[in-house]
Amino acid sequence: MILRRDVLCALALAATGCSPLDLANGLTPSGGISRQPDISYGPGERGRYDLYTPDGASPRAPLIVFFYGGGWRSGARGDYGFAARALASTGALVAVPDYRLFPEVRWPAFVEDGAAAVRAIRAGPGRDRPVILAGHSAGAFNAMALACDPRWLGAGRDSLAGGIGLACPFDFGPADDPSGIFATAPAARARVAPPDEAALRGTPPLLLLHGKADTTVRPEQTTRFAALARSHGVPVEERLYDGVSHAGIIAALAAPLRALGLEGAPVLDDVARWLPGRTSPGPA
Repeated sequence: MILRRDVLCALALAATGCSPLDLANGLTPSGGISRQPDISYGPGERGRYDLYTPDGASPRAPLIVFFYGGGWRSGARGDYGFAARALASTGALVAVPDYRLFPEVRWPAFVEDGAAAVRAIRAGPGRDRPVILAGHSAGAFNAMALACDPRWLGAGRDSLAGGIGLACPFDFGPADDPSGIFATAPAARARVAPPDEAALRGTPPLLLLHGKADTTVRPEQTTRFAALARSHGVPVEERLYDGVSHAGIIAALAAPLRALGLEGAPVLDDVARWLPGRTSPGPA
């Protein structure tokens, strides 16, 4: 199944000349979900987000703030419409913010941008809704840091309804960061957990998903952090998928792969099953 998926994807890309993200977006149906682009949450072009709203969305439907990956070097909200539409198919509203990237900025600027986006979204379309932070790879680091470390959102963290991490790099040091993106962090070490790990208490329930074949961010990152969070009373649900790579876990949200049964992991099903328990709205 994995080989068949890889072959079909390669043939499709070769035939169209598209990037994988172009292909995923181009083949993702847009019906039933409206997109409101370019909503400002901060200064500059990177201080904007797109909002996806399912037709007939309940006034109490949750809102997912999704941060894309790219190693804090690349990425744009417009590239992740396929992921936003997949998540919105669960009935949730989905906001996809941009954030500043290296080399323009280093840590903690991209986490601070994420905090500014979350505050603006909660005061706007997320008002009186359960707000859930989610992300993939570097974006998962941003989302999980906001959910787990009270330095970034302050008391606002306590009223988040949940957090979803896909292939999250929870903890890595200078040897993993040759460009010095986290050179300004304490001991140049990047961590989702707060400096005082006891402050993990107050973290909302987490859904942590990781591919066992991920060689970019090892799945042990997720299992170790899950154990740490549980030791401080955080409700954590953890899923590890056989044969799924770092890119494969986000590709599993792409409608074309799901339609062909080639997604490799039930990421969207697991998210959809977990979401109904997240019903506590936070104040704007």
